[in-house]
Amino acid sequence: MTDNQQENEKLLSFKERILRDLEEANKQIVQVEKENDSPVQEITNPEIKEDETEGPLPEHVSEEPEVQETVEIPEKVERVEVPEVTGVPAIQEVAEENQEETPLPIEEPTREAESSSQPVAVSRKETPVSSVSRKDRDQRVQKKKKQNTIAKRIVLTVLGILFVLMVATGIFAVTYVQSNLNAMDAKATEFVTVEIPAGSSNREIGTILEKKGLIKNGQFFNYYTKFKNYGNFQSGYFNLQKSMDLDTIIQKLQEQGTKTPEPPVLGKITIPEGYTIDQIAQVVSVDASSKSGAKTPYTQEEFLKVIQDDAFIEKMVAKYPKLLATLPSKESGVRYRLEGYLFPATYGYGKDSKMEDLVDQMLAAMDQNLSAYYDTMEAKNIDVNEALTLASLIEKEGATDKDRKDIASVFYNRLNQDMPLQSNIAILYAQGQLGKKTTLKEDATIDTNIDSPYNIYKNTGLMPGPVDSPGLSAIEAAVNPSKTDYLYFVTNVNGVNSYSKTFEEHDKNAKNYHKERDAKEKADQEKSSATDKTGTSSSTDEKTSTSSDKSKTN
Repeated sequence: MTDNQQENEKLLSFKERILRDLEEANKQIVQVEKENDSPVQEITNPEIKEDETEGPLPEHVSEEPEVQETVEIPEKVERVEVPEVTGVPAIQEVAEENQEETPLPIEEPTREAESSSQPVAVSRKETPVSSVSRKDRDQRVQKKKKQNTIAKRIVLTVLGILFVLMVATGIFAVTYVQSNLNAMDAKATEFVTVEIPAGSSNREIGTILEKKGLIKNGQFFNYYTKFKNYGNFQSGYFNLQKSMDLDTIIQKLQEQGTKTPEPPVLGKITIPEGYTIDQIAQVVSVDASSKSGAKTPYTQEEFLKVIQDDAFIEKMVAKYPKLLATLPSKESGVRYRLEGYLFPATYGYGKDSKMEDLVDQMLAAMDQNLSAYYDTMEAKNIDVNEALTLASLIEKEGATDKDRKDIASVFYNRLNQDMPLQSNIAILYAQGQLGKKTTLKEDATIDTNIDSPYNIYKNTGLMPGPVDSPGLSAIEAAVNPSKTDYLYFVTNVNGVNSYSKTFEEHDKNAKNYHKERDAKEKADQEKSSATDKTGTSSSTDEKTSTSSDKSKTN
């Protein structure tokens, strides 16, 4: 090998080292730019022309970046400069280095190598990484916004549908419930007879009503009655109408049904306890079931005519032998033979009901209520007329069940000792004042010398018949009185009874009563005078002779 060839070989080996260093620097630049998301910078590796291998190396490495788009390079990216070659190292040093290296084959330089033998420079590729990233991010943001908009629309649509369904369900539920609560036909006037067997459940009753066309849904009736905790449904026959709403039907079914089918009830007549026949005659024309005070098809005159009809009375005697076996006769001096035998209660009447039917119902009710006492009265040797006569006095004299039983014991004790009963109630009846408004003074100053079979101040024993229609409590007291030794009682102005065994005790109680009565009358007069001075109407001390305002001495 000639000296020239050896020198060229050394120079070539030196250039290869420089190219390797440049290659490593380029890799570092690429790595740094990737980490900082900056455009990649590359260092081009010039190929050495064969003709220029013998020439001197370039004095420095120039930087001529080629950039298509303006891209800023982050400050953190370090520029890699090629160290300046000032001269060719000594042949001896190169030889020492090449002793350890494997000599490279020498290829003949090409034109490309010659043309590429230019100063080494750092260049940038035309890959705008940053601008592409922004575009992608913008696209992703736009896509996400679009997705969010679509999601919101879907959510709002679903919520809207749910809201509409909820509203529709609520409207349907309210409409369904209301339609089941309302009457089937508000204009219907005909009655439907329904039989409810004993022990029927709510479900079974609902089924019966649905089949009769009185309600829309039997299952709804079952759930509604359970939800409202309705129960106590009675058995028997009921007359219902399609114009009745569900609550009205439930109320009707809680009333006692009849054992056999009966005509429908159009109205009701109520007889209070202690009413006389004259008072009953006034209420038979008033429909108790009407809030507006509607009239019944009956009149006072018609009622009094039936009550005094002998043929009708004989028919009732045959129908109720136990009740009317001891009915007073006309010759006994009674005002009305059926006085006290009409049981005080509420009675219904139908379209075809006659006055005779109404009175028949009242007698039937008394017979039914006395049926539990017939054996006891027979054992005690008390007939029905005696029991009702005594009960009619007790009804007016006593205010409580205990008072009634104690008063009954007083009457029995006096009867057993042949003492007159001395009850003001009988005198007021004889005078035609029982049930009318009277003052305390008028009530206490009655004429006890009146000539009447009802004057039990003069006559011993009972009156010929009852003076009013007693209730069940008074009948109970008359049949089963208290056991006492009392012979007297006086009722004060507050309706409280004072009992005594001797006349001296009774006289003392009576004097106390008179003091209370006088004080009350004086207070009432002063109040009346003060009211008159103010120009307003004065109130009187008139009172109805009832069981709560007795002021009699006995």
